[in-house]
Amino acid sequence: MPCRIRAAAAGAAALTVAALPCAPPSAAADGGRFAAPAGTHARPYFYLEGGPGSVLTDRLALTNSGDRARTFTLRAAGRGGSGSGAWLVTAARTVQVPPRTRAEVPFTVTVPRDALPGDHPAALAVRDTGPGARTASVPVHLRVAGPTLAALTVENVSVADRGGTAVVRYDLVNRGNTTLDPRVAVRADGLLGSALRRTAHRLPDGLPPGRRITRTETWQDPPALDSVDLTVTATAAGGAHGTARATYTAVPWGALGLLCAGAGAAAGGWYLRRRRAAGAATPDQEADAGRELATGVPA
Repeated sequence: MPCRIRAAAAGAAALTVAALPCAPPSAAADGGRFAAPAGTHARPYFYLEGGPGSVLTDRLALTNSGDRARTFTLRAAGRGGSGSGAWLVTAARTVQVPPRTRAEVPFTVTVPRDALPGDHPAALAVRDTGPGARTASVPVHLRVAGPTLAALTVENVSVADRGGTAVVRYDLVNRGNTTLDPRVAVRADGLLGSALRRTAHRLPDGLPPGRRITRTETWQDPPALDSVDLTVTATAAGGAHGTARATYTAVPWGALGLLCAGAGAAAGGWYLRRRRAAGAATPDQEADAGRELATGVPA
C-alpha cells in the first residue's frame, strides 16, 4: 500500500505524518524505538552546533506500529545539571499518532547570546500514554561554537575495609566545557611491593561539563598487613588528566587483639608480682617500723 503523507499546523511549525508500509509492527518500529531522530539514516542522538544567538532546528520521529492510535507527550530537559533544556521548544507538547503511522515533530534550539562555548547536553523525554505506557529519552548533543577546554580532576580518594575486601571511592569532576569520556586506572604500592594494578577502563557514561560523579570500585584480596599508597588516575581526550592519592593501612585486627590481650595479661602478672614483693616486709624493716612508732622519729 503506498504511503500517505499529510501535514497539519502545530504552533508555528508543521507536524508531518506518514503512514507506515503494511509490515509487521516489529519491522515498522524503527528497530524497536518509538522515539528517535527523524531522517532516512538512523541516528542514535541529535547533534546540533551553533554560535551564541543562533537558532537550530531538527525533527523528532514518533512511531506507532500498533493497531490503535497512541498519544505521546514531549518534554525537553537538560542533562548532567545543564540548563540547556530551556533552549528547546517542540512544535507540540502532545501528539496523537494514528495506527501504523510515523509522525515527525519539529523542534527548535535557541542558543542564548551569553551562552558559554562548549557542550550543553540536553534530551527530549517522550512518554507514550497509551496502554502499556512507555518512556524514552532521546539525547540532544548541543555544542556552542567557540574555544573549548578539556579539564578533569580526581578528588576525595579513600579506601575502606569491608571484611576481607576493600572499597575504593573517588570523585571525578569535569572542570572544562566539553563532555568527556574518561578512562580511569587504579594502582596501589605497599611496603611489600605492588598490591594492585587495574588498567585504564572506560566509564559507562560520559561526563558533562561541570558534572561531579562519585565512583566506587571493589578491591578483592587486599593485603592483610601493609601500608599502601593508592593512586587513581583519570584521562580523557583533549589532554584532560587528573590524579589523586590516598593511604591505606591494612591491620589484621583479630591477631592484633590477641597480641594486645597477651601483652595485657603479661603486664598484669608483672604488676601483681611487684605488689606482692612490696608487701612482704623483712625482719629489719619490721624492727625499724616498731622504733618509728615508739619514738616518733623516722628510721
